[in-house]
Amino acid sequence: MRDILDTITKWWDEGETFGLATVVRTFRSAPRDPGAALAVESDGEVVGSVSGGCVEGAVYELSTEVAASGQPVLQTYGVSDDDAFAVGLTCGGILDVFVEPINRETFPELGEIAAAVERGEPVAVATVISGPGRVGARRVIWGDVERASDGSLGSGERLDAAVDDDVRGMLAQGLTGVRRYGEHGERRGDELAVFVNSFTPPPRMLVFGAIDFAAAVARVGKFLGYHVTVCDARPIFATKSRFREADEVVVDWPHRFLAGTEVDARTVICVLTHDPKFDVPVLEVALRTPAGYIGAMGSRRTHEDRLERLRAVGMTEAELARLRSPIGLDLGARTPEETAVSIAAELIQLRWGGTGHALTDTEGRIHHESAHA
Repeated sequence: MRDILDTITKWWDEGETFGLATVVRTFRSAPRDPGAALAVESDGEVVGSVSGGCVEGAVYELSTEVAASGQPVLQTYGVSDDDAFAVGLTCGGILDVFVEPINRETFPELGEIAAAVERGEPVAVATVISGPGRVGARRVIWGDVERASDGSLGSGERLDAAVDDDVRGMLAQGLTGVRRYGEHGERRGDELAVFVNSFTPPPRMLVFGAIDFAAAVARVGKFLGYHVTVCDARPIFATKSRFREADEVVVDWPHRFLAGTEVDARTVICVLTHDPKFDVPVLEVALRTPAGYIGAMGSRRTHEDRLERLRAVGMTEAELARLRSPIGLDLGARTPEETAVSIAAELIQLRWGGTGHALTDTEGRIHHESAHA
C-alpha cells in the first residue's frame, strides 16, 4: 500500500469512499507480494496493482462493489482455465485479496499513518480478514512503544495484546503477512486470521568511497528502495552534486561514520574504495555489525591482501566469512553501471534465495520465498 498511499490519502482527505484491495497471502508463483494494493475511487479512478494485470479487472469490479456495499470481502484468485477470458493467474500462482471500504469514518487513523510513513516512523495496521468476530476490524500499532495502539480487533483485550506483541516483532523485521489466533488471542488457535501490514522505514544502503562506481550503486540502490548514504573522507569528492540520487552525502572517515550510525539486519554496506587505509578500518567495524550484506570491491589480489590485513587486526575467520568480495555476481560487468547491476543482482539473489543461473536453464518455480528478513 505504500506505493499508493499519497493518492488514497488525498481521496480520504476529500471525504471520498473507495475500495481498497490488498494482497494478504500468496502461494507458488504469485506475481505480487503481500501488501501490494489497488484502490478504486467512486468516479472509477484506479491506482496500484495486485497482480501485474492478471486479475486486475475482476479486483476492480469487486472493489467498486465493496465501496458501494460497505462490506469487506476476502477473495481467492487461482489459476485461470483454458478460456482466454477466464479470470485467474496464468503464472500458476494463487493469491488472497482482502477488499475493504475506506473513508474517514471507517479508517479514521489513515491520515496519521500516512504522516508517520512520510516521517519514516514505523507503524503497522492489523486487520481481521477471516474468522469469528468482526471481519474488517482494525488495530493500528505504532512503532513508538510508549504510544498506545488504536482500535480493537473485536474479540477482547487478550487478542489485542497478543497481536500487539507479535506485530512489534514483525515491525522490527519489516515483515508483512498473516498471523492466526484463537478467538480470544490463543496463539495455538487457527480460527481467526489477522493480516499485518507493516510500514517500516526503507532499509539502508551505506556506500563507502565517492567514486564513479558509487554513483551508479547509489542510483540502483534508490531504484531498489533503499535509503542511500554515500560516505567518503575527501570533501572534494563527497559532494551532493556528484551523488544526486543519494539521500545523504557524508564527509567523514568511513570507519568513524559507520561506528556511530544505526545498522540492522536489513542494512547493506558496500565498500568501493579498494584502498587499504579506508577499506580495512571500515570493514573491521562493518563485519562486527548485524548488517545483512557487506560487500567490498577489488580484484582477487586486492581481496587476498585485504583478508590478510583484516586478520592482522584480529578479525576471525567466522567474521571474514561474511564478506562478499569481490562484490556482486559474475555477470562480466565492466562499467560502473554494469557493476552496480551485478551488485543489485547479488542483493536480490540473497534476499530471495535464487540460484543466479539463467531461468531457461532451471526448472520448477520461478519465485522463491524470502531467504532473509
